[in-house]
Amino acid sequence: MFKGIIHLEEKKLCGLSQRMSMLNNTTEQLWRTFMPLRKHITDIKSQELISMQVYDNKSNADNFKASTEFTKWAAVEVSDLKNLPEGLFPYVLQGGLYAVFLHKGTPEQFKITFEYIFRQWFPNSGYKLDHREHFELLPENYRPDDPEAIEEIWIPVVSKGA
Repeated sequence: MFKGIIHLEEKKLCGLSQRMSMLNNTTEQLWRTFMPLRKHITDIKSQELISMQVYDNKSNADNFKASTEFTKWAAVEVSDLKNLPEGLFPYVLQGGLYAVFLHKGTPEQFKITFEYIFRQWFPNSGYKLDHREHFELLPENYRPDDPEAIEEIWIPVVSKGA
């Protein structure tokens, strides 16, 4: 499940965003809107899809609630932020240290993976949650209804000594 600690360089993204919470989760609608527009992006650097969460305030496993609002992005990495298709928006994903985990299964099974990350891995690691973007890397042919689907979960971290 734990893949490793990776230093990520800044990434240029092109996509759509929407405000939501886990209680009012409109992720499926966001992706259904984004995917037809994706074919108009000319400078795609990677075919992987990026599902990203941007939280307003510092949050951790103890104070995150299902009602906590965040901005969700459906995006792809691009080589240039100029000449983006109409209706799509730029975003620069910060670089830094990330703990990377593999999740196998449907989105409904995410709860098991996140409980492992925040209740087992974090308390026993030398890291704490950092206030940067959280995201998932999805293969181009990702299907959320596939129980064998695999995605990478990228959680921003900083050393507990920092």
